[in-house]
Amino acid sequence: MSRREMIRMSDAEVAEFLASERVVTCATAGPRGWPHLMPLWYVLRVPGDGGPGPRMWAWTYAASQKVRNLERDPRATLLLDAGEAYAELRGVMLECEVQIHRELETVARLGEEIMVRNAVPRGSSPPAGLPGEGRAMIEAQAPKRVGLEFVERRRASFDHRKLGGTY
Repeated sequence: MSRREMIRMSDAEVAEFLASERVVTCATAGPRGWPHLMPLWYVLRVPGDGGPGPRMWAWTYAASQKVRNLERDPRATLLLDAGEAYAELRGVMLECEVQIHRELETVARLGEEIMVRNAVPRGSSPPAGLPGEGRAMIEAQAPKRVGLEFVERRRASFDHRKLGGTY
């Protein structure tokens, strides 16, 4: 077995890794051709179209550069990584087509999911919903935002911990 095959994550390992992280780096093609990279909070949702899942969703301001880029070219590359020392490094890169959702109810519901997921320390159970002031903040922001649904087309993954400290 090649080292590349040894360090590749299984589907279950990828799903666990995506569920454990909170921030994804999203790369889109900028207007001058340079990659435009930005961090995003995200949630995972089972797709409603029967496709493989779960899918990563994020929200962002409708007037942001990343949305302008996606309107021009709906492709993005996502990267999640973790680890400090070489033997601890692991990550997942997803090449995706991105669907932009502008429906207010969809965007507001997504914003609430994202805030609930990120409102508590890692390892803690998220609350059932947002308190009143959190909900008011989401309702105020939702009209200015869009939802981004990332539809995976290609994946690469690595987990150097599988090498047992050797290179």
